[in-house]
Amino acid sequence: MFFRRLLEMAKKKNRIHYRRGGEVDAMRHAGELAAEILRETAVLVKPGVSTAEIDAAAAELMAKKGCRSAFLGYRKFPGQICISVNEEVVHGIGHPSKMIREQDLVKIDIGILTRDGWVGDNAMTVCAGTPSREALRLMYATEESLDEAIALALPGNRLADLCASVENCVRRYGYTVVREMVGHGVGRHLHEEPQVPNYWDRSTMGPGPKLAPGMILAIEPMINAGTSEIEILADKWTVVTKDRALSAHYEHTVLITEGEPEILTPRKRLVDKASLDPQSLPG
Repeated sequence: MFFRRLLEMAKKKNRIHYRRGGEVDAMRHAGELAAEILRETAVLVKPGVSTAEIDAAAAELMAKKGCRSAFLGYRKFPGQICISVNEEVVHGIGHPSKMIREQDLVKIDIGILTRDGWVGDNAMTVCAGTPSREALRLMYATEESLDEAIALALPGNRLADLCASVENCVRRYGYTVVREMVGHGVGRHLHEEPQVPNYWDRSTMGPGPKLAPGMILAIEPMINAGTSEIEILADKWTVVTKDRALSAHYEHTVLITEGEPEILTPRKRLVDKASLDPQSLPG
């Protein structure tokens, strides 16, 4: 989440944290908590419920599980979670007058801070009621791009390979990535190096850092059904698609290990290929 600074990423390599031992265990705990709260919050998304009610319920869950929001107060953000509906990409703020309607596409982004000061960060997109075919396809493609990126989170690979895979995946479906918003490293702070865009331009960005054991990345595709262009609403937080087309957002916190990547915020996929119209899939 949050806007991408134009950085020379090679100069930031010395700021990347490599977690070991107890630090990894602490991040596993933070990730598990964040994933539990996200799953339990997501089931509350139903027609007739306000986004403020969902925000408040998430805060209650955090308190019960002994953690607190990593978002509340961050750069003066006023919500416990980010809850964004339909054309809203990210950073939506819960409001009592904003009621969820049938077929609304709702993005829930939850970041928590444990008592020991470690951050867990994850997001998912759910549909209120019965999703449209368009929404199902967008949800599937977005989460597919996340899975493809995670599969490349291997030691020795370049960050460029992981990031480029997101755009390569969603282009097959005719979708676009939001370039101004990025994933990030995560640990003691909500946003650490390296930044994790959902695309990569080697001509201007170089190869990026090499992935190595101990790196922990929040990988979060933000995918639009229409234009990649975005706008910010008058609340100075909520990001919307410029053409007001649907947008989807998924995020996992992922640990780079000596072998396969470890998802620290585990959950099952919501949309499987069998639920899609075969003719809507890329050839």
